[in-house]
Amino acid sequence: MVSVHRMPGHIIRRLHQISTAIFTERMARIGEEITPVQFASLAAIRAHPGVDQATLAGLVAYDRVTIGGVVDRLVAKKLVERTVSPKDRRARVLTLTPEAEALMQTLEPKVEAFQTDILVGLTQSERETLIALMSKVVEAGNALSRAPQSGDDA
Repeated sequence: MVSVHRMPGHIIRRLHQISTAIFTERMARIGEEITPVQFASLAAIRAHPGVDQATLAGLVAYDRVTIGGVVDRLVAKKLVERTVSPKDRRARVLTLTPEAEALMQTLEPKVEAFQTDILVGLTQSERETLIALMSKVVEAGNALSRAPQSGDDA
């Protein structure tokens, strides 16, 4: 029997815990209360201004109900504006506020800089290989997810 500590699911869960802990600690260090999912949502909205909430859910691979709460918190923080879609009165479109634009300009280089800390112990070449292999697995298994990634960022 293979040890649980050698099973991909357990290792992936542990790496997610490490990644989230590093993200949270680094945001706290600079006085920001942004979660990894909020950051991903802001980045997706920034790349797709005027995106609707359902499409945002697909872009960040989050279920529609949960992304609604994420967007609610970003609106409450005055980082996202939610307005009625000019194309579909039932839909709401999302745009970043000027405060969010400024925040993302500050955060993006910091988040990029600590990515190597998430994969501590690996060389640059090993990090690139691991990322390529993880991306391959995620792409192949995307349809199996409860919240598959969709859109042009998929």
